[in-house]
Amino acid sequence: MSFSPGPSGPLGGTSIQEQRDRWERKRSRTARELVLTEQHYCQQLELVTTYFVEILKAKGTLKQDIREGIFSSIKAIHSVNQSLLVHLENGYFGRGFDQMCPHLHHYNTYMDNIYNGSRVLGIQLKKNKPFRRFKKLQEARPEFHNHKLEDLLQLPVQRIDQYKHFLQDLTANTSPDNPEFHQLSRAVAAVNEVSKRIQNNTRRHENHLQLCRVQKLLKGRKTKVSTAGRWYIREGWLKVVPPKGAEATPKMFFLFSDMLLQAKHCSPLQFTNRDKFAGQHAFPLQDCTVDKVFGHTRSQGGLLSLTFPKAKLLLMSCNQEDLNDWYQSLSSAVGKLQSKQTVVHQRDDELCRRPLRSAADSHNTPSSSRKRNMVSSETSERAQKPAGEGEGSAPKRLKQCDAPEQSAEASSSGCVIL
Repeated sequence: MSFSPGPSGPLGGTSIQEQRDRWERKRSRTARELVLTEQHYCQQLELVTTYFVEILKAKGTLKQDIREGIFSSIKAIHSVNQSLLVHLENGYFGRGFDQMCPHLHHYNTYMDNIYNGSRVLGIQLKKNKPFRRFKKLQEARPEFHNHKLEDLLQLPVQRIDQYKHFLQDLTANTSPDNPEFHQLSRAVAAVNEVSKRIQNNTRRHENHLQLCRVQKLLKGRKTKVSTAGRWYIREGWLKVVPPKGAEATPKMFFLFSDMLLQAKHCSPLQFTNRDKFAGQHAFPLQDCTVDKVFGHTRSQGGLLSLTFPKAKLLLMSCNQEDLNDWYQSLSSAVGKLQSKQTVVHQRDDELCRRPLRSAADSHNTPSSSRKRNMVSSETSERAQKPAGEGEGSAPKRLKQCDAPEQSAEASSSGCVIL
């Protein structure tokens, strides 16, 4: 390919130069917006650190643990972003973010505490009258522009999402030959990790709220829903088809990542519990089999067959879309559980695999085993002589020892009646 000047040379050079100019204009526009928003962001962080963190620390209105529970690492974040702003105002975008990335752990600490911080703040506003008055006076200052403390405390979460878009635009409009390209690329990866952490924390918090909501819907405390590692999936009404041809009865079902909970509506005569449900059965999904049965409702819904080790459920719905959603949700939950179980069994097999013995060990094995057999036979003969009168009681003790293991297996594989 020739780069010598010709008829198409000036046109090609002009188009390339135009493309570079467009990239530069986009980069300049993104950089200008980034600097302006960073200045405003640092001003708002300074309001929190100056008028709340520092003054509360000096006055002693809040204890240190409560103060840290509300504001967490926001003071360290403000210090990091002040250093970043200096680099951005001087045009060193790559260097500024490259030096900021090692300090993103302050953002991680803040993100992990954001929901606990809002909870602690709410408790103090209810119970601590001096703090409530202090907060109201500070928010009335003209510098706050009618912003509430609750809104200002959410700024670091929102800023991470803004950084992600700014950095992606800067990197896309920066030439790979530019020394800042690799610095910006590293910053994109680091900020994306913090963004994923925020999303995971949000999902966990929303799941916690769902578990608490379902727990409040259930009467009494016998059925425990809030358990570590459990995820809420869905809920809804399904009709339970009895095995002997009786009329199908509607029941409320709550699907979680590890179990299916069947409940019934409490009697309206119970004034305190008329809006609640009573748990009836908890079906573990570990060894469940899900099948879809057709042809029983004239294409308006259908039947789901759930087979457990010691129970079987036939669930009916007249809504085809709702039935398909239940089938997909149940199949997905069971599949994830069984895949986890397969991985655990593979690890257990690897751990239980017997190590290879050396030739010296195998050579010494027969003699040592003979000695152990001789010792064990002598001890068993000695033990049998005084226990000759109580031979009838020994098998009973063995059965009592075996009983808990059998009951544990039955409880883990079958449904739990609540």
